[in-house]
Amino acid sequence: MKRRKRIKILFNRQNAFAMALLLLCLSICYWLLHFEVKLLTPEGFRQGVKNLGVLGPLVYIGILTLSVVVSPIPSAPLAVVAGAMWGTILAGIYSVIGGFLGSLIAYFLGRTLGRSAIKALTGKIIYFSKQRGETYLSWLIFITRLLPIFSFDLISYAAGIAGLSLAKYAIATFLGMIPSTFLLTYMGGVFKIGMPLGIAISIVFLIILIGLPWLIRRYNWLGMKDVFRVE
Repeated sequence: MKRRKRIKILFNRQNAFAMALLLLCLSICYWLLHFEVKLLTPEGFRQGVKNLGVLGPLVYIGILTLSVVVSPIPSAPLAVVAGAMWGTILAGIYSVIGGFLGSLIAYFLGRTLGRSAIKALTGKIIYFSKQRGETYLSWLIFITRLLPIFSFDLISYAAGIAGLSLAKYAIATFLGMIPSTFLLTYMGGVFKIGMPLGIAISIVFLIILIGLPWLIRRYNWLGMKDVFRVE
């Protein structure tokens, strides 16, 4: 009886949908990596999207969504290229939509499939403690979106595994990712037109985005090691 109950829980509708979604993402990623490799390189992406015309932004949003669920896809370089193609504002909007959708999918997979399945997918065991409360975790997620302290996908999976409120997770993710995303697309724009001041500002912010997260992790300023752990 207990065994049947476990099987029923394992193969419920929500789990089946999550598995189907995960398999779809992995299949698309496999196809991109093995048959459309050029599309995942900055120059190949530029040419490929131009050939797609009005469908280009939708393909870009789809690739960014996948980049959160499946790590090997490089999202930051593509965001810079998008900024050069569509300008800071449009590219920023497309990038936020793609990244946010991907984070929601990763959260759902983490919450539905659990730690063991995510370990099989990422090769890592993820721990996210709720001892300090959901408000603290929400601020922590906001900061990790604002600054690339931890991998975007790992934080998304961890929040789902920990059962963090979807509303709090979504708000923290959305608001936190806007500044860094628009910075990347802005960099693409200024490098394209060769504006010296804009390039200098971008380089300074890039140094901050790399240096500050390193310091936070190195000295555990926000107590992250007590809350978030990857093995």
